[in-house]
Amino acid sequence: MPRPIHAVIHSDALRHNMAVVRARAQDANLWAVVKANAYGHGIEHVFEAFRAADGFALLDLQEAERVRQLGWRGPILLLEGVFELRDLELCSRLGLWHVVHNEAQIDMLAAHKTHTPHRVFLKLNSGMNRLGFKPQSYRAAWARLNALPQVEEISLITHFSDADGEQGIARQLAVFQAAVEGLPGERSICNSAATLRFASGDAQARQDWVRGGIALYGSSPDYPSTSSAGWDLQPAMSLRTAIIGMQQLQVGDTVGYGSRFVAPVPMTIGIAACGYADGYPRICDTGTPILVDGVRTRTIGRVSMDMLALDLTPLLAQGRAAGLGSEVTLWGKASAAHGATVLPIDEVAACAQTVGYELMCAVAPRVAMQLEA
Repeated sequence: MPRPIHAVIHSDALRHNMAVVRARAQDANLWAVVKANAYGHGIEHVFEAFRAADGFALLDLQEAERVRQLGWRGPILLLEGVFELRDLELCSRLGLWHVVHNEAQIDMLAAHKTHTPHRVFLKLNSGMNRLGFKPQSYRAAWARLNALPQVEEISLITHFSDADGEQGIARQLAVFQAAVEGLPGERSICNSAATLRFASGDAQARQDWVRGGIALYGSSPDYPSTSSAGWDLQPAMSLRTAIIGMQQLQVGDTVGYGSRFVAPVPMTIGIAACGYADGYPRICDTGTPILVDGVRTRTIGRVSMDMLALDLTPLLAQGRAAGLGSEVTLWGKASAAHGATVLPIDEVAACAQTVGYELMCAVAPRVAMQLEA
């Protein structure tokens, strides 16, 4: 029998979250971003739920091939573009659209022999300072692309650095509008945070395409300002395991490596089959929220490679009989048998001093995934 830890992917939540993002996007087209193997959920697991999208956006050619093999015939966008000349051959064969963010990628297109011109998205560095042409170089790059017979259509794209914070998008939006003024082509500028916070009330913000990323998977892009529930998002992944051991502590007993937790009173604790080798953050020390049979409690002591300890006091206070085999939800939703109680991934991520994105993407290959319709 395998270890009890597994991740449940909720198709209904994926569909719900897509509907929420699409409502905010209004008349704009929607990219479903499935990079990093669909944020750790598995492209094959999310594909059917995301069929309602207008296109899929991702990073590498292998992911693009998987989406085509699943039967998608619509647009696929490579968000970082190509990395070498021969990548363009596969773009031609698979009909991929791709971002162009540097001169070397334009050089590759100029050297590419193809009978099928490419749809490209020219990226503006509007202040993020990762990828893209600076505003003063943008029009020259557009002119180079426009002169190439290998290019059929040029769309315009940028990425916001502060859509989730107080600074918002106004500064970068102004830079983008000035840089692209008078240029033809569809525009894509809103990520999840910008789509939820600004797109519904500002046509200049939502433009032609929005990019649904973390919001599609049920995590809030601007937590803690707004919770996932505040955006009406549902967890698309539930990481669950079970209690495999029990210990009775007396006052002064310690738990785990480094004896970081010392029992202040007599306590009953459970040991769950989950550790940092499964992708649960080692930094999650005493106090990280966790569910046992749908009841909220906390971790105690240091997370080990394969196990962690949890406090059963809240269950015992309710007269609940927790023991070997009791369900443990690390994040997401408890099973229906235990009330489908939700523990937002963002709360766990905050205890790990990170964001929900990282926890989703870090679930280890040894954790089995189950698709729930």
